[in-house]
Amino acid sequence: MKYPCLIPKRLCKTNISLQMDREGLDERGDPLDPVIYFGKCNYQDKAKTVLTTEKKLVQITGTALFPGDICPELPVISGGSATVFGVQRRILEARKARNADGTVNYTEVLLI
Repeated sequence: MKYPCLIPKRLCKTNISLQMDREGLDERGDPLDPVIYFGKCNYQDKAKTVLTTEKKLVQITGTALFPGDICPELPVISGGSATVFGVQRRILEARKARNADGTVNYTEVLLI
Protein backbone atom coordinates (compact mmCIF):
# COMPACT_ATOMS: atom_id res chain seq x y z
CA MET A 1 0.00 0.00 0.00
CA LYS A 2 1.31 3.44 -0.92
CA TYR A 3 0.77 6.10 1.72
CA PRO A 4 0.13 9.73 0.67
CA CYS A 5 2.84 12.22 1.60
CA LEU A 6 1.41 14.67 4.13
CA ILE A 7 3.91 17.42 3.17
CA PRO A 8 3.71 17.84 -0.64
CA LYS A 9 6.86 19.09 -2.41
CA ARG A 10 4.86 21.81 -4.14
CA LEU A 11 4.33 23.50 -0.75
CA CYS A 12 8.06 23.51 0.10
CA LYS A 13 9.40 26.85 -1.13
CA THR A 14 11.76 28.10 1.60
CA ASN A 15 15.50 27.50 1.16
CA ILE A 16 17.16 25.96 4.21
CA SER A 17 20.51 24.47 5.11
CA LEU A 18 20.83 22.04 8.02
CA GLN A 19 23.85 20.66 9.86
CA MET A 20 22.71 17.65 11.86
CA ASP A 21 25.08 16.40 14.56
CA ARG A 22 26.08 12.74 14.66
CA GLU A 23 26.51 10.98 17.96
CA GLY A 24 29.75 9.18 18.68
CA LEU A 25 33.46 9.55 17.99
CA ASP A 26 35.73 8.51 15.13
CA GLU A 27 38.82 6.30 15.51
CA ARG A 28 40.95 9.29 16.69
CA GLY A 29 38.41 10.31 19.33
CA ASP A 30 37.14 13.37 17.44
CA PRO A 31 33.40 14.04 17.05
CA LEU A 32 31.94 12.72 13.80
CA ASP A 33 31.37 15.23 10.98
CA PRO A 34 27.81 16.57 10.83
CA VAL A 35 25.39 15.53 8.11
CA ILE A 36 24.69 18.53 5.85
CA TYR A 37 21.41 19.06 3.99
CA PHE A 38 20.56 21.82 1.50
CA GLY A 39 17.06 22.00 0.12
CA LYS A 40 13.58 23.44 0.40
CA CYS A 41 11.06 23.12 3.20
CA ASN A 42 7.69 24.37 4.36
CA TYR A 43 8.73 26.85 7.08
CA GLN A 44 6.49 28.43 9.70
CA ASP A 45 7.66 31.07 12.22
CA LYS A 46 6.24 31.52 15.69
CA ALA A 47 7.10 34.09 18.37
CA LYS A 48 6.31 33.82 22.04
CA THR A 49 7.04 35.97 25.06
CA VAL A 50 8.86 34.36 27.95
CA LEU A 51 8.70 36.20 31.28
CA THR A 52 11.88 36.06 33.29
CA THR A 53 12.57 37.57 36.69
CA GLU A 54 14.59 40.36 35.10
CA LYS A 55 12.65 41.22 31.96
CA LYS A 56 10.48 40.00 29.12
CA LEU A 57 12.17 38.01 26.41
CA VAL A 58 10.71 37.42 22.97
CA GLN A 59 11.68 34.00 21.73
CA ILE A 60 11.31 33.24 18.03
CA THR A 61 10.86 29.63 17.09
CA GLY A 62 10.18 27.95 13.80
CA THR A 63 9.07 24.67 12.32
CA ALA A 64 10.55 23.25 9.13
CA LEU A 65 8.62 20.45 7.42
CA PHE A 66 10.20 18.22 4.75
CA PRO A 67 8.63 15.50 2.59
CA GLY A 68 10.18 12.10 3.26
CA ASP A 69 13.37 11.37 5.20
CA ILE A 70 15.99 14.12 4.79
CA CYS A 71 18.63 12.18 6.69
CA PRO A 72 18.31 8.41 6.19
CA GLU A 73 21.82 7.79 7.57
CA LEU A 74 20.73 8.98 11.04
CA PRO A 75 18.00 7.05 12.85
CA VAL A 76 17.29 10.10 15.05
CA ILE A 77 18.13 13.79 14.56
CA SER A 78 19.34 14.85 18.00
CA GLY A 79 20.80 18.31 17.43
CA GLY A 80 22.57 20.71 15.13
CA SER A 81 21.88 24.03 13.47
CA ALA A 82 19.91 25.46 10.57
CA THR A 83 20.13 28.58 8.43
CA VAL A 84 16.80 30.02 7.26
CA PHE A 85 16.38 33.49 5.72
CA GLY A 86 20.05 34.17 6.52
CA VAL A 87 19.54 33.57 10.27
CA GLN A 88 21.22 30.68 12.04
CA ARG A 89 19.12 28.78 14.59
CA ARG A 90 19.58 25.74 16.81
CA ILE A 91 17.73 22.48 16.27
CA LEU A 92 15.68 22.01 19.41
CA GLU A 93 13.81 18.87 18.44
CA ALA A 94 13.21 16.73 15.37
CA ARG A 95 10.68 14.07 14.47
CA LYS A 96 10.49 11.51 11.69
CA ALA A 97 6.79 10.77 11.23
CA ARG A 98 6.41 7.18 10.09
CA ASN A 99 3.78 5.34 8.10
CA ALA A 100 2.28 2.08 9.34
CA ASP A 101 4.84 0.12 7.28
CA GLY A 102 7.80 1.89 8.94
CA THR A 103 8.77 4.24 6.09
CA VAL A 104 9.20 7.95 6.88
CA ASN A 105 6.32 10.09 5.62
CA TYR A 106 7.77 13.48 6.58
CA THR A 107 10.46 15.03 8.76
CA GLU A 108 9.69 17.86 11.18
CA VAL A 109 12.48 20.01 12.65
CA LEU A 110 11.77 22.52 15.45
CA LEU A 111 14.17 25.47 15.59
CA ILE A 112 14.91 28.04 18.26
